[in-house]
Amino acid sequence: MSEPCEHLDGIKDVTPSSNGCEDCLRIGDRWVHLRLCMMCGHVGCCDSSPNKHATAHFRTHHEHAIIRSFEPGEEWWWCYVDEIVFDVPGAPPAPSHN
Repeated sequence: MSEPCEHLDGIKDVTPSSNGCEDCLRIGDRWVHLRLCMMCGHVGCCDSSPNKHATAHFRTHHEHAIIRSFEPGEEWWWCYVDEIVFDVPGAPPAPSHN
């Protein structure tokens, strides 16, 4: 199977930076869903959240193109550059905040 994008070579075995959106926790705000940066482990909130910290992280760190869901039971990945959602066969189960 071919890779869904050219950015998978940048993913790392990351440790989540927090059990919640680290930026929302810092400012005392709330989030809807969480995303995990697969380049550095930053946990940010989704684009349905008021602050959209996961996307803000990518805009600050353009080389951090790949995220995956940080929600229980969700196994999807997203590439910001190619704007595609995909699964990674054989990937370990998604870490989650629960």
